[in-house]
Amino acid sequence: MCINIKILALFCMMLIMLPPISGQEEKKDYGDAIQLIEIWLDAEKDYNQYPGLSAAIVKDQDIIWKGAFGYANPEIQKESKTNTIYSICSISKLFTAIAIMQLRDEGLLHLESRIEELLPWYDLAQVHEDSEAITVRSLLTHSAGLPRESNHPYWSWPEFKFPDKESVINELKNQETLYPASTHFQYSNLGLTLLGLIVEEVSGRDYDSYVRENILTPLNLDQTRTYLPEDKYGQQLSVGHSAIKRDRTRERMDMFQGNGIAPAAGYSSTVEDLAAFASWQFRLLENGGQEILKAATLKEMHRVHFLDPNWRTSWGLGFSVNKSNNDIMVGHSGSCPGYQSRLAMIPKKELASVVMFNASSVNTGKYARGLIRLIDKVKETKEDTLNLQQYTGFYNAQPWGSEEVIVRFNNELVMLRLPNSDPANNMSRLKYIEEDTFRRIRSDDELGEEIKFHRDGSGNILHYTQHQNNYAKLSELKD
Repeated sequence: MCINIKILALFCMMLIMLPPISGQEEKKDYGDAIQLIEIWLDAEKDYNQYPGLSAAIVKDQDIIWKGAFGYANPEIQKESKTNTIYSICSISKLFTAIAIMQLRDEGLLHLESRIEELLPWYDLAQVHEDSEAITVRSLLTHSAGLPRESNHPYWSWPEFKFPDKESVINELKNQETLYPASTHFQYSNLGLTLLGLIVEEVSGRDYDSYVRENILTPLNLDQTRTYLPEDKYGQQLSVGHSAIKRDRTRERMDMFQGNGIAPAAGYSSTVEDLAAFASWQFRLLENGGQEILKAATLKEMHRVHFLDPNWRTSWGLGFSVNKSNNDIMVGHSGSCPGYQSRLAMIPKKELASVVMFNASSVNTGKYARGLIRLIDKVKETKEDTLNLQQYTGFYNAQPWGSEEVIVRFNNELVMLRLPNSDPANNMSRLKYIEEDTFRRIRSDDELGEEIKFHRDGSGNILHYTQHQNNYAKLSELKD
């Protein structure tokens, strides 16, 4: 059989020009972005006096970066690691929501099932005569009009005594609704605690056993629990710390357990486990079918089911749902005594981040979004023919700022003040002009002022000049 060489060559060229098959595109080099991420988080740890933190970034089925900074237990200098355990507090709600949707898919309850049908003993007073029914859907979307908490002072310093299940149930008769159902968004730990009790009532199993056997074990989330493992406290389980005080210190906090509030706020986990949890969601959405949940059910959970009248708060079924830089971001944050955490996912891009801190009063959204935005800015780059590395390092930004770091990013030099609330949007890009001279690239891509590096007699960079002012080099970047 004869083959026309011209036709064969044309066919080969067409194959080369075809876009990459989904899931088989070339992997980007995230090395420079990861270096900047590690510099940023290390600086944030120091400037904000965080005892320790762990973080991870997920792209589809891969953890493309994971890291830890500071100490899980500063008193014995026990370093934070990526398998360090933290309280994840309200991220617990995602597992409760998944359990509810499993039971829904089995036909054991409906989203419009009334709470009184599922919990016959429920006796919290409905004081709004014209209220709609409190349903599973309104509990999942925090729109049931319930009080935020059970009738106990468990968030009170310094004891944090969480009630047991029986105490939560017994106090319902002494509480009443705040709003008519399906009227306002009112975040409610009580509401998600009641959903945990619905899991028990409908499944006939205790909450912990149900979640372990139907969610945690099948997903191999071996370090995720419905409680804090006390035998690991101060070792693998990090020690919680207070919000920062005026003297720039944070106070060590005592161990606590969520007890009866566990379905809403009692879980512990690691960044590695929650990264795997994110990958499962991306996998299920991509492959379809069923794994723990039906793919259609997870899509349903990620969709907005309640929008507050102020048009600023939107919620899915258990998941927060909002827009970030025109991307739909889903996930949840957690805030418990001494700990803060966040899981943020952009399902369309199969991109997620997880951050965990053993400190209170942390803007975890800043870090979760910042990690995603930095990774999302990475482009396919060419080989560095200019040896940009020679200009990188830490520079003195005083008195206008604490310090400035210059690093490579997307085959350019970028400058970033430290500390920084949004590195992806606050970095300044530099364009090489000639012989140690660069110009700042403005936001409209026009060229701004000149930045010129100066050397000593041995050829080492001493400082750079910008707007006729000198900024001395402090140190090289760490390897």
